[in-house]
Amino acid sequence: MAELQQEAQENVKPEKIDPKFKYEVMKHPGAEKIQMCFQCGTCTADCAIARFSDFYKPRKIARIVQLGLKNRLLGNPMLWLCTTCFTCVDHCPQGVEVSSIVRALRNMSVGNMNEMPFIYKVFASNVLKTGYVYLMPESRLKRRGAEGLPPLPKSNVEHVTKLFEATGFLETLENASTFKNVNLKTGDQDG
Repeated sequence: MAELQQEAQENVKPEKIDPKFKYEVMKHPGAEKIQMCFQCGTCTADCAIARFSDFYKPRKIARIVQLGLKNRLLGNPMLWLCTTCFTCVDHCPQGVEVSSIVRALRNMSVGNMNEMPFIYKVFASNVLKTGYVYLMPESRLKRRGAEGLPPLPKSNVEHVTKLFEATGFLETLENASTFKNVNLKTGDQDG
């Protein structure tokens, strides 16, 4: 038993703490209140994903940000498990927007790691092509007309392209690698 404990201690590498990390996160809209989280656990108790994942616990994510453990979060595929249902936000007694913090961490991850889930890249590419996330098949458009429904509104793809270019997202979208799945228990991803 003592040998196992000693071996475990020898294999543990200290993590680098970045005391400025929480301030980087706080620069993102909605993430300004991260320091107000006092770890009550209401967000995690109400989270639809937390009960299925060993890592994805909103309270844990907030604490990791507060502690400055940047490397534990940025690039972690578990961040993409958040469904942005905002239940955590609705029930937080401090008004901490954990889902916005997760969104900020996702954006920072894509910026630092240049990687995103495959489906996000597909959806963003669709928005760039058509202005809409979902590509409407021609057969459905015809069926809408046959049912007497009005045509779908036209989007201005030029404006979308300008927005993607101005924010630097066009380059990110073109260069980002992707992963398909995230294992709920381990956080491993499938390429």
